[in-house]
Amino acid sequence: MGYDGRVLRRAKARYDEDRQRRAELFRARQRECYAREPRLEEIDRTLSGTMAKIIAAGFRRGADPRSAIAALAEQNLALQRERGELLTALGYPADCLEEKPRCEACGDTGWRGSEMCECLKAYYIREQNAELSRMLDLGTQSFETFRFDYYSQEQEPRQNLSPYQRMEKNFDICRDYANEFSPKSGNLLLSGAPGLGKTFLSASIARVVSDAGHSVVYDTAAAVFSRFEAAKFRRDEGAEEADEDVARYFKCDLLILDDLGTEMISALVQSALYQLVNARLLSNRKTVISTNLNPGELGKRYGAAVLSRLEGEYRILPFFGEDIRRLRKK
Repeated sequence: MGYDGRVLRRAKARYDEDRQRRAELFRARQRECYAREPRLEEIDRTLSGTMAKIIAAGFRRGADPRSAIAALAEQNLALQRERGELLTALGYPADCLEEKPRCEACGDTGWRGSEMCECLKAYYIREQNAELSRMLDLGTQSFETFRFDYYSQEQEPRQNLSPYQRMEKNFDICRDYANEFSPKSGNLLLSGAPGLGKTFLSASIARVVSDAGHSVVYDTAAAVFSRFEAAKFRRDEGAEEADEDVARYFKCDLLILDDLGTEMISALVQSALYQLVNARLLSNRKTVISTNLNPGELGKRYGAAVLSRLEGEYRILPFFGEDIRRLRKK
């Protein structure tokens, strides 16, 4: 799984802040308990030295250390029992002076070997959704809130089905794509006039895939290609950030490229789109593209090489009907 470095840094910072906050709360509770019952501090000081004594007994030459270790272990248990009784008498839980990690699976490191632990992944998902929310309305745009009543049930001329039937099919495909997202998933091209629900379904996909713990980057085509341009030509302090943005577009598990065709066309844009589409196909990373252009128009604008990959490797979902934004105003 390819985690977004920028999102991961923010998630790790929040994770470490919360871990530090828990440690500070533990120390405050510890001071409070010691102030009320000084014997507790004596017990903890003795217990903290027990491990060193056990290790020393284990390495003592010329004697069997097992009896010494057993005696120290028994002393340790007796002190723990005494501490628990004192704490209970003060109205605290018996184990409130035992500093335990919140996550036993990783010991609050956030990692289990080379794999991210579920505890840190929860922070990653929250940070990623916060970033996506700056571009998308994840609060209201979801498969659960999608409305079909704006789509006509009358069959369109030159179409074999109505806008309503077409949207039912598109909706089912996008929902299944999001719920079943994996390295085996394909790529989607959402094509049709403005105001037909392409961005809404893209946002819904982003939300589900992100909640499953995959790295998702959403951006408009204009913003993406401007970052390519900055990475290529800028030489100031913003160049490094632009390089990082471009790397995110290539490495994320799912890239959602919205409004392809609304950007100013240039040789750099054509080259960048080819690189992006081709590299993500070769690395088996998935992409969802939405555009107001049909496949023929895409070919004329971006060239035969891009069109070949879109038609050969993407599932094309046509959108048609009346602009939903206009209908809502009525």
